[in-house]
Amino acid sequence: MSSHPRFDRGHTDDLMSFLAAAPSPYHAVASAARRLEKAGFRQVEETAPWDGETGGKYVLRGGAIIAWYLPGGARPSTPYRIVGAHTDSPNLRVKPIPDTGAHGWRQIAVEIYGGALLNTWLDRDLGISGRLTLKDGSHHLVVIDRPLLRVPQLAVHLDRSVNTEGLKLDKQRHMTPIWGLGRVEEGALIRYVADAAGVPAAEVGGWDLMAHSVEPPAYLGRDQELVAGPRMDNLLSVHSGTAALIAASARPDLPYIPVLAAFDHEENGSQSDTGAEGPLLGNVLERSVFARGGAYEDRARALAGTVCLSSDTGHAVHPNYAERHEPGHHPLPNGGPILKVNVNQRYSTDGGGRAVFAAACERAEVPWQTFVSNNAMPCGTTIGPITAARHGITTVDIGVAILSMHSARELCGAQDPQLLAKAMTAFLEG
Repeated sequence: MSSHPRFDRGHTDDLMSFLAAAPSPYHAVASAARRLEKAGFRQVEETAPWDGETGGKYVLRGGAIIAWYLPGGARPSTPYRIVGAHTDSPNLRVKPIPDTGAHGWRQIAVEIYGGALLNTWLDRDLGISGRLTLKDGSHHLVVIDRPLLRVPQLAVHLDRSVNTEGLKLDKQRHMTPIWGLGRVEEGALIRYVADAAGVPAAEVGGWDLMAHSVEPPAYLGRDQELVAGPRMDNLLSVHSGTAALIAASARPDLPYIPVLAAFDHEENGSQSDTGAEGPLLGNVLERSVFARGGAYEDRARALAGTVCLSSDTGHAVHPNYAERHEPGHHPLPNGGPILKVNVNQRYSTDGGGRAVFAAACERAEVPWQTFVSNNAMPCGTTIGPITAARHGITTVDIGVAILSMHSARELCGAQDPQLLAKAMTAFLEG
């Protein structure tokens, strides 16, 4: 494998395990929490009083996690260094009345979540994951990680123009998975999923379920210098951010309070109680100040000195569609993390933020690249501008360059996850 001199394949192996263990946002935050617990962090409940003791803490809410490490000697006005990411990915979500079918087929009704590349979900073996909520309000994670569903594509014999005029998919008519033969049975899916979760189906009051590809992540290429896998957008950043926070917490003299903020619902606008536009991060930061005896003035001072790295995947130059990219900016896999810039504030990076990021990469001895969109192409966005506007903090958009973004299976450089984690660690350490 072609290699950066400090490349450790173990980090990428661990990312692949993380991706496989996190088929839903709920599993992603549970996996991150287990890693934090192993490093000495402890969960704090939002409904309980908080203390100002030093050490690592985290809050879980749905598919979001906010974790932070309070170093010894931190004052109420000590600024934060935040790594932001999101836990959700475009996919197929189970509808409230899931059991459906036609013409002798049993099917599952799904809703399209986020901007999924629909064709990548065709003819792919799919499992089901997510959570069940019981009538007593408790949540139970569930994953059925075997071929259970499939969205079959129409044969070319019945769609002769598919290779000349392109594939045309109707989200309502063409994306309903099959899971068997026979008549439709009301309640069959939830009974099946409840049994897999080990809970009584009669006690299930609600669910948040989704399809996921059961094909595991894998190294790709002659030299295995690439990684193919699901949900890299944006669990790659969640994994790197978790590793960076744990690494930073081992340093005894931190000048800032390092934070990991991994939100849900970025792929559909972040407007939820667990999304970046919700109050979760602000509440956590404010309560942390107050738990250390601070007041509003301390909170304002802390946020004024805070910087956030908003980490999300970005576009590597596509060799078959190079004309779609900005000709002077062609990020490549294994070239290090990318700085994402858009003067219309689709990304929040400015010159000051660039300097902070560049300094962190220099300390970590990590190469980095710059991404900007072609002027003739629309630019995506991230939690970065939302975080900057909602909390009034300096925010820098970064990430890893990938191909096949929003596909059921994406592609990145095998070295880039570790390079991102190293840059994040240097940033959190200040």
